[in-house]
Amino acid sequence: MNYSLRPDRLDKFIGQKEIIERLKVMLESSRIRDEALDHILLSGPPGLGKTTLANIIANELQVKFHSVSAPTLTKIGDLAKILTTLNEKDILFIDEIHRLNRSCEEVLYSAMEDYFIDIIIGEGITAKSIRIPLKKFTLIGATTRSGYLSSPLRARFGIEMKFSFYKIEELAEIIIQLSKELNLELSEEIAIYIATYCRMTPREAVRIMKRIRDYAIVENVQNISKDFIDFCLNNLGISSNGINEIDKKILYIIYKRYKGGPVGIKTLSSLLDEEEKTILENHEPFLLKLGLIEKTKKGRILTEKGYKFIKQNLKENLYVLEN
Repeated sequence: MNYSLRPDRLDKFIGQKEIIERLKVMLESSRIRDEALDHILLSGPPGLGKTTLANIIANELQVKFHSVSAPTLTKIGDLAKILTTLNEKDILFIDEIHRLNRSCEEVLYSAMEDYFIDIIIGEGITAKSIRIPLKKFTLIGATTRSGYLSSPLRARFGIEMKFSFYKIEELAEIIIQLSKELNLELSEEIAIYIATYCRMTPREAVRIMKRIRDYAIVENVQNISKDFIDFCLNNLGISSNGINEIDKKILYIIYKRYKGGPVGIKTLSSLLDEEEKTILENHEPFLLKLGLIEKTKKGRILTEKGYKFIKQNLKENLYVLEN
């Protein structure tokens, strides 16, 4: 989500009710004990609010928030520098923690459990190990692929929270809030209609609402109608249920080129000219949730619902999808 449109307190966070209720108890316990919050693992598809919630936790506890993406931590020294600058109760947020390299991950074991790190200085026979104590901090790790985390790292998180896709009603509530911040006038009925196109994620709701704002400014539209929403969505290439052009191409490749599947992820990646990671994290979970594809040992296959969707929505655009 765009930072300026993100909620900054728990009472403003919409959705993920079970997670929020559990978190309220843990935050209050941390305040009463006057101790650092236990380490937290946030998992789930992209765009559901993991980074936003990590920021909120820091705001609620009134502590400093330090953020880093795991792929940028290529050396032990990079991680050590961050860990040694943390103050008592500070929060270190590591995004895409499943992509942390092995050497940095091993440094985290003692840092998370016993609050120290061992650094090797020198080489060969002159090498020596120096133990550096750390302040008691909280590590919040976010991952879209929790199954990729090693068992030793996962075991060191005291709290695990799995984000789920949003319901239409929750997204509509987010859209109403966004409309106020973006100076758009729309009804609850229109908010619900827009929500059906948001791929069950707040991030997509923000993206679509910002683009509707752009069209409204250029077209000088004051009150947002269903026809105007259809005009915007058509220009953005978004179909029913929020299915976008890449989703359509995935379905088409499985349908036309591979007769309904199975198709492996590497093949899809090559034919779409998209990274495997993008397909696995941004498209496959959504198509699975809609029931349009299934995963098998041999690859992805179309479901009966997938065939029906193609016949109703894509057949007239086969030439476009091929090119």
